[in-house]
Amino acid sequence: MLLKRSRWLMVLALAVLPLTSLKLAAQTPPAPEALPAVTTIPSLDVPRYMGTWYEIAKFPNRFQAKCVSNTRARYLAQTDGSVQVLNSCRTADGSTIDALGLAKQVGPVTSPKLRVRFAPAWLSWLPMVWGDYWVIDLDAEYQLAAVSDAKREYLWVLSRTPDVPPKAYDALLARLKAQHFDVSKLERTTQTLSTN
Repeated sequence: MLLKRSRWLMVLALAVLPLTSLKLAAQTPPAPEALPAVTTIPSLDVPRYMGTWYEIAKFPNRFQAKCVSNTRARYLAQTDGSVQVLNSCRTADGSTIDALGLAKQVGPVTSPKLRVRFAPAWLSWLPMVWGDYWVIDLDAEYQLAAVSDAKREYLWVLSRTPDVPPKAYDALLARLKAQHFDVSKLERTTQTLSTN
């Protein structure tokens, strides 16, 4: 009798196990769909891109946590083909933070993909000190740009002027949405500096 009961329990367990697995599978959320790769602009005229760009909006990030306004970047071409980067912003107490970095193109001279580092030069051999700087949107006049990385973790909207016409900004947001960026995460940057 005990043997029959054991067999019966085993048969019951084997019958219930697939049902339990189906129930667990039904409760497990589906894996998120893989997003298409981030698309850059076709080519970048680096000398034309040089100069001052004002940050209009960004995805919040840890390295800009103290910046509250007047964030800008100045790009200066170097004789070795690299680009000097000087980022600055104003903090809550009114002081200015400056960060000096270096950018290098990845690929040909028209590549819109760059790598940038703000760590000291003696650490430049470490891959982790370099970050993607991909120009993913840029108007024909080189006045309004969007910069990101391969994983959509970062996003900056940059302009040659501290203000962007709403129509141009909204059109850029539509293009970024088409590239699967969550533009609701964008944080607008206060600009009170003149263009001088």
